[in-house]
Amino acid sequence: MSDDEQKKDETTEETPVEQDETQQDAGPVAAEDSSSSQAAGEEPTAAPPASDAPEASAEEAAVADEGSADDAAAAEEAEVPAAEEAPAEDAPPAEAPAAEETPAPAAEAAPEKEPDPEDDLPWKERARLQRSRQASEARPAQTAEERADARVEARKAKAAERRKERAGAKAKKGESGTGTPPAERDANAAKTRQGIVVSNKGNKSITVRIDFARRHPTYEKIVRRSRTLHAHDERNEAGEGDVVRVVETRPLSKTKRWRLVDVVEKAR
Repeated sequence: MSDDEQKKDETTEETPVEQDETQQDAGPVAAEDSSSSQAAGEEPTAAPPASDAPEASAEEAAVADEGSADDAAAAEEAEVPAAEEAPAEDAPPAEAPAAEETPAPAAEAAPEKEPDPEDDLPWKERARLQRSRQASEARPAQTAEERADARVEARKAKAAERRKERAGAKAKKGESGTGTPPAERDANAAKTRQGIVVSNKGNKSITVRIDFARRHPTYEKIVRRSRTLHAHDERNEAGEGDVVRVVETRPLSKTKRWRLVDVVEKAR
């Protein structure tokens, strides 16, 4: 073999060894890059020299030291305000307001009473419902005549109760009135009336108007009324407009039941 061929063989044997050394220095990353580039059909790039690697690692270490120093300073600054705020938390809590001053919650308010649907019913229907809800004892069977007699007795008892209630109501109304008490009269005394003569055209006869006022039993209002009666004037003494007094007597004619007693006041 010639010298040239031996040199080529030596170079080819040395190249794979150098590539293996560079791959080991670069680590797994360089191996992955080389494999990906070989798959894409690219030529593998040479790894950086081993002399540059220590310098890069030194710079990264310096940057990491500066970052850790900054983090430590920030942690110290954060701990200072936390230490200052600690006494505030230890301070005693403010006194709560008195229980009387706090308003009662709305939930404790008394619930409104729901409307009863029975209030809208008539009183008869409401009474019938109340009677139907009352418990009653079982009674023996009765004939039609016995039921009719019991119904009559119940109606009599209710009528007696109503009469008592009405009598009590009348007594109360009489007590509440403020009118003039009635005058005392003799049972056998004859009735006398005083009125105004409205006519004396008949012979020995006069027509007298009697005015009277009564208080209404319910409305307590004074009601004024009048009536006329025929009286016997034996001497024709009374004239129109005179105030006269008459007394009750036996029937003297078809319409005369009164007799003139005296003339109280003559007309002007």
